[in-house]
Amino acid sequence: MTINQISVFIENKAGKLSAFTHLLREQGIDIRALSIADVEDYGILRIIVDDVYKTSTVLKNADYVFKITPVLAIPLKDSAGGLADVLDVLGDNDINIEYLYAFVARQRDRAFVIFRVEDNERAIKVLSDHNYTPVTQDELRLDQE
Repeated sequence: MTINQISVFIENKAGKLSAFTHLLREQGIDIRALSIADVEDYGILRIIVDDVYKTSTVLKNADYVFKITPVLAIPLKDSAGGLADVLDVLGDNDINIEYLYAFVARQRDRAFVIFRVEDNERAIKVLSDHNYTPVTQDELRLDQE
């Protein structure tokens, strides 16, 4: 149970991120989460969207360079210590986290953490054994309603 993250290479210049978000808005694409890491000339914009296929088509037609990566979206109770608990589970089972970012869902008291790990299937098994169930792409879409 993974979701698809889109990583977009975007020029690190004034207005480029704005133009990108306007493109998605014009196409009715909802950004559910994002993270950006920059280097001097370019940034890597990581996004979770409501419609991956539509977004990838729009980005391809607009000549963006992007990559789709399977990641885990783990729902947590939106309270103090929720993240620490899931990090303990992963660390205690020697699952390395390459990066993570979080967002709060529209449902009350619910947050999601996006994890990029070395082995999705192993992480899913370990997390499921500890009562953390990754959500699917469809479940993220349903959270909007």
